[in-house]
Amino acid sequence: MSEVIRNVALDRDHRFLLVVGDLLQQPVDAIVNAANAMLAHGGGVAGAIARAAGIRLQEESDRTVRERGPIPTGEAVVTTAGALPFKGVIHAVGPRHGEGDEERKVARAVSNALLRAHEQGWSSVAFPAISSGIFAVPLELCARGYVTGVLEHFRDVPESTLREVRCCLLPGALVDLVAAEVDRRMGREADG
Repeated sequence: MSEVIRNVALDRDHRFLLVVGDLLQQPVDAIVNAANAMLAHGGGVAGAIARAAGIRLQEESDRTVRERGPIPTGEAVVTTAGALPFKGVIHAVGPRHGEGDEERKVARAVSNALLRAHEQGWSSVAFPAISSGIFAVPLELCARGYVTGVLEHFRDVPESTLREVRCCLLPGALVDLVAAEVDRRMGREADG
């Protein structure tokens, strides 16, 4: 079960939702994976996605890295969703704590993931916490980066096919930080 914490109209055609729940249960065209540069989906969100998707997702990820090389921090690539009920999985590579300029890199990873969804013609996407787990980027930086990435996507791509973007998090301190950032930068609607 998911709980919508914030539901904000960014403009007439685009909405942003902050959701507490299971990323794999979101009613969206595609989900974002919090990935590493080698698209090795071992633990955390990436591991859960890989287990649910089956071997095809990892095989396609490995092929992508063989063909392109490691995915740079802040970039995003699309693969199949395997056994998952989505049109695809977008793998966004966030920064590790200590790399420098982490907030900007998180925002870039989110905006590039949303751009990949737009390029595919998808209308809805859900993204998880990026870089706040084993990559250990401070939660405040992540929260600001998530909201910045969403706002930058719709500023830079006003014709975006995305109608709904969901930030889907597990219960915890990050939810409150993202909610506060949404309130500060996007306003608030009655659903929140």
